[in-house]
Amino acid sequence: MRRLNREQMAARVAQDIPEGAYVNLGIGLPTTVANFLPQEKDIFLQSENGLLGMGPAPSEDDIDWELINAGKQPVTLLAGGSFFHHGDSFTMMRGGHIDICVLGAFQVSIHGDLANWHTGAPDAIPAVGGAMDLAIGAKQVFVMMDLLTKSGESKLVEKCTYPLTGLACVARVYTDVAVFEVGKDGATVIEMVDDLTLDQLCEMARLDLQLASA
Repeated sequence: MRRLNREQMAARVAQDIPEGAYVNLGIGLPTTVANFLPQEKDIFLQSENGLLGMGPAPSEDDIDWELINAGKQPVTLLAGGSFFHHGDSFTMMRGGHIDICVLGAFQVSIHGDLANWHTGAPDAIPAVGGAMDLAIGAKQVFVMMDLLTKSGESKLVEKCTYPLTGLACVARVYTDVAVFEVGKDGATVIEMVDDLTLDQLCEMARLDLQLASA
C-alpha cells in the first residue's frame, strides 16, 4: 500500500493553511510544513521562543545558529519578521492570536483529545512545555502523525490512554494514509491514499469510520 512520506504529508497540510493565517508549527515533523507554503501567500509563522515571520528552512550555506526556532533548528526570517520576549510570545499563544497550530501526537481521540507530550516511559520528557498553551490557545489545531505506531497500533483512538495535553482541541488529523476530521461527533475521513478502501482503513485504525459529506 502506498503511504505518504514526510514531505508529502507536510505539503498536504500546507494546502489547508489559508492566506493571512498566523501559524505555529510544533517541534519535529510539523516544522517541515514551512517548506511547502506558497511564496505568493502571506502566511505568518510564529515560534514560541519569540519569532514571527519565519520562512522555509535555510540551505547549509545560509545557516545562522543565532536564528533558531523553539526546537533549536535553524530558520530563516522573511522581510518584516520580528523578534520579541518569550513572555509576549506566550501571550500571543494563550490569547487566541494563533489561527492554526500544527502539532505532532502520540494519540488523538476521535473526539479531538490530544496526547502528545508523555508516553509514561521513565525516560520521557518530564514536562508538557508549550504544547498545552498551543493546544488550548490556537483557534484550530492540526495534527501530523503516522496512523500506526511501529508495533502496528492505531494512534487515532476511541479514547487516549496516554496523559492528555488538551481536551477536544484537535480539528483535523493528517496521517500517512488518510486525512480525518475529529470532534464531538467522532472521526470522519476527508480523503485517503488512492489504493486504500474505507474498509481497509477501518481495519487499520480499529475504528468504525465514515466518509465526510461532500
